Amino acid sequence: MEHSRLSRYEAHVYLVSCVSQKLSTDAKAQDLYISPLFRKARAYVETTSQRWYILSAKYGLVHPETVITPYDQTLNDMRFSERRAWSLGVLGQLEPHLVGVRSVVFLAGERYRQYLEPALRQKGIEVSVPMKRLPIGKQLNWLDSQLGS
Repeated sequence: MEHSRLSRYEAHVYLVSCVSQKLSTDAKAQDLYISPLFRKARAYVETTSQRWYILSAKYGLVHPETVITPYDQTLNDMRFSERRAWSLGVLGQLEPHLVGVRSVVFLAGERYRQYLEPALRQKGIEVSVPMKRLPIGKQLNWLDSQLGS
């Protein structure tokens, strides 16, 4: 019993940001996004056997198995106040999934993390951003190295 309680508190949650390249039809969120960056990020988080979610500019926090409709929306086009409101909504969606979570790992750009990082830290959750400040090409290289490619 004690071991399972300890393991539960060592859990990580991975958050992967959406991308602009999508299928043109409804699909599970994990399949909707088709850029090489998203596909490699997905492959990487799936090797961890930890829970993961997608940060969608339109839908907020999305479970990978949830079927969603393609959209053309990005946080890069949102104003400061809109991004803040989006982050508060995502935090509300994420909160029930944080029970027993020790850390959140972001595979997401600055605009997706901007307000979420400090809010999570305030809750005592460790935050990690392994590809922070890496350009896309180096992010792809980092993911390849993690995948052994």
